Amino acid sequence: MIFDVTMPIFLFLLCFISVKVYGKFEDKLKKILEEKEFQVRDVVVLVLAMGIMISVMVIVPSFALVILFLFAFSMLTFTFSFVVTGKWYVSIIPPAIFILLYYFGVFWNIPYLWNIYVINAFVAIFAILITVYLGGLFTWKTTAVFAILLTTMDIIQVLFTKHMGKVASTAIQQKLPLLVFLPIFPPIYLEQGLGMMGLGLGDLFFAGLLSLQTLKQLGKNSALLSMAGISISFFAFETILLNYTIGIFPGTLMILCGWLPIVLIQKLHERSLEAV
Repeated sequence: MIFDVTMPIFLFLLCFISVKVYGKFEDKLKKILEEKEFQVRDVVVLVLAMGIMISVMVIVPSFALVILFLFAFSMLTFTFSFVVTGKWYVSIIPPAIFILLYYFGVFWNIPYLWNIYVINAFVAIFAILITVYLGGLFTWKTTAVFAILLTTMDIIQVLFTKHMGKVASTAIQQKLPLLVFLPIFPPIYLEQGLGMMGLGLGDLFFAGLLSLQTLKQLGKNSALLSMAGISISFFAFETILLNYTIGIFPGTLMILCGWLPIVLIQKLHERSLEAV
C-alpha cells in the first residue's frame, strides 16, 4: 500500500504557524481593518467571484495570468510588511525581492533563483499571509457559510468543469507559486522521478482559516484537534488517491471532512456540559 506522511504533516504545521502568526499581529490588523467583518452576502459574493475568476483564467492568456498573480502577491507582501514595520520604504523590499527572483529565475532561466524549493517557500508564506490578513474578517457564521460554498464551488470546478485542473497546469508551466509540491514519504519512484504530491494555495488558506476560526470560537485544544483532524482526513484521502490512481480531487472536501466532525463533537460536548 502506498501512503504519504509529508503533506499531512506540512498541512498541520502550516495551520499551526498561521494561527501563531495571527495571534502576534491580531491587534494591529484589527486597527488597520477597523474591526470590519464579512457578512454572509460578502462571503457569497467572494465565492462567486472566485468561481468566475477560475473559469475566466482558463481563457485568459498565460502571460496575463503571470502579471495578475505577480501583482496580487506583491501587494499582499507589501501590505503585510507595512502592517509589521509601518514604514513604506521597508515594505517595498519583500515584494521587490519576490519579483526579481521570479523575473531572473524564470525569464533568465537561472534555476538556483527560482526552483521548486523557492516556489514551495513562497506558497507557504503566501498561504500564511492570506490566512492572517483575511482571518480576522470572518466570523464563526460566515466561516461556516464560506466552507460550504467554497467546497461546493471547488467540487464543481475540479470534477465537472475541470477548470481548476487547467488553471493548475498553467500555474505549473509558468512556475507561479500557486501550488506546493512535496516528495511523497515513504518515497515512490515513477518514470518522471521521485513521486510528488501537490496542494493548491487556496486549499492551504482554507485549512488555515478553519483552524484559526476554531481557535477563536472553541479554544486552543479544539483548534489543535481540528488541525489534527484535517491532517488525518487528508492522509486518508491521499492514501485512496495514491492507491487507486484517481486524478485531481477537491482539496477543500478533504480538509472539510477532517475539520467538521471535530467541530461538531466539540459543540455537542459544550452543550452537554451546559445542560448539566
